[in-house]
Amino acid sequence: MVQIDSLAKVISVINPDRYANNASEVKKLAKSDFWAAVKTVKPKEAYDGFEEHKITYDSSSETLEPVYFWVIDKLKEMVGPTEKLIDTFTSSPGSGHFSEMGLKATQMQEQATKILGNVNTVIKSIVNIIYDLKEFKIRLEQYSAANSKNKDEKEAGLLSLKQIWMDNVDVKRGRGSINMLAQDLNFVTIRDAFMMADSEEAVEKLDLNDRVKRILKPRVQEFLKWKDLSGKELKKRYDIEKTYLKSQVNSLKLYTRWARPYLRAASLLEQKESNNLSLVTAFNTILMELTLLSKKDFDFRDAVFNKNLPDSFRDLKLKRNYSSCVLTEFVFTGIPQRVGQHYTFGGRVEVTFRGYSLNDDEIKMLKQKLEESDMNEAMKLIQGTTDDSLKVLQEDLDALLKEDDEEKKEEAKGEDTNPFAALFGLAEKKPGKEEKKEEKKITEIKPDNYTEKLVRAITETSAREACFKVYDIYKKGHGMACHPDWYYNLNVQVPHSKWKGILGI
Repeated sequence: MVQIDSLAKVISVINPDRYANNASEVKKLAKSDFWAAVKTVKPKEAYDGFEEHKITYDSSSETLEPVYFWVIDKLKEMVGPTEKLIDTFTSSPGSGHFSEMGLKATQMQEQATKILGNVNTVIKSIVNIIYDLKEFKIRLEQYSAANSKNKDEKEAGLLSLKQIWMDNVDVKRGRGSINMLAQDLNFVTIRDAFMMADSEEAVEKLDLNDRVKRILKPRVQEFLKWKDLSGKELKKRYDIEKTYLKSQVNSLKLYTRWARPYLRAASLLEQKESNNLSLVTAFNTILMELTLLSKKDFDFRDAVFNKNLPDSFRDLKLKRNYSSCVLTEFVFTGIPQRVGQHYTFGGRVEVTFRGYSLNDDEIKMLKQKLEESDMNEAMKLIQGTTDDSLKVLQEDLDALLKEDDEEKKEEAKGEDTNPFAALFGLAEKKPGKEEKKEEKKITEIKPDNYTEKLVRAITETSAREACFKVYDIYKKGHGMACHPDWYYNLNVQVPHSKWKGILGI
């Protein structure tokens, strides 16, 4: 799991040229082991590559919620859309909060285990139905071949069905069956004659004695009736089994949808390991860590309007968007106090604001790395044990369930026949072409071209300014000692892009 204090290092590894002092070493190591590079990276100091401001507020009588929601509202107002990247907590083992959260997590795990037991039962049923349907399908192909207009195909189909009839139907006559007559009673020609005749009239044309013909005619007639009736019944059974398979798949989707919230809740209620000095075993303390990412996408028209670029840049478009990003980290060390059914937390909160300029690829890689490290271990185990078998099982489900036109129409609307996708939140709709592109993992960040370097410099300036403003307004709004407006009044301006002087803006 990514620690909140190492998130800045992750960004430094993603873009070492801009945010790492040992860029060449980090780039070389990151190609083979990204997380080893995170451990060895030396991030640039604040104001050298990014903006950083920190607020520390200590009050045992006030809670974290007012600080948290004030910052969220201001980030949305001054920067843009805000999302949560990290949300973890750890209680000291001797506290009542630890026991209560552990009990809740256990309840979620037990509920998930019960539902997953039902999932396993349905999976076994689905596997058995699939194998039955495959056998039915093979048999139905023989019936289809026996009714074909192609002479060779029809002959092959009839021979297969005759063999099945002798082995499964006629054999019940005992010593009176065709096989036993040929073997024990010296009716040497009767088996070959039965395989050759496809009607009663064909029996009459064969060069056989009357005794053999009298035995063979009713057998051929019985076989032809069996062929027609058994073909219809087998088709009915095939349709019934296929309908049952659909119902089982729908049941599996339902069970997995039920299991997912419990697995998710159990994951969120898990407490991460921490060696923080504040967490003494016998104390009643809690450590909470939250990280928010706010971003504002760059727009050439806004840059021209704000006189950051000349008018000739107005209609330019970039292959990848660049954003002014503010990374806000909360580290809260508090004392849980039970109030009714819930807890309140008073204590010390440290809020760190960092301003970066990141493009779409860098943001995607950051989220990918967070998912790699933060994915719940139980979800990993479930996904790992089922992935290989599900690929094969999904092929069978597609082959069997996509035969009907109705199913094809439903799939065209975006339904997913994979019941296991619901467990991981993938069953809402099939990804389109654009979504498939977004799902590709970002393994390497392409360097900035000339225009992108210019845009990054402007978005970095905007991010640094927004970072300082949120920090400054919070302190002034809460009557704290704050900066004497040096950004605005003391001839020390907000850092501008180096392109400002070159372009003469």
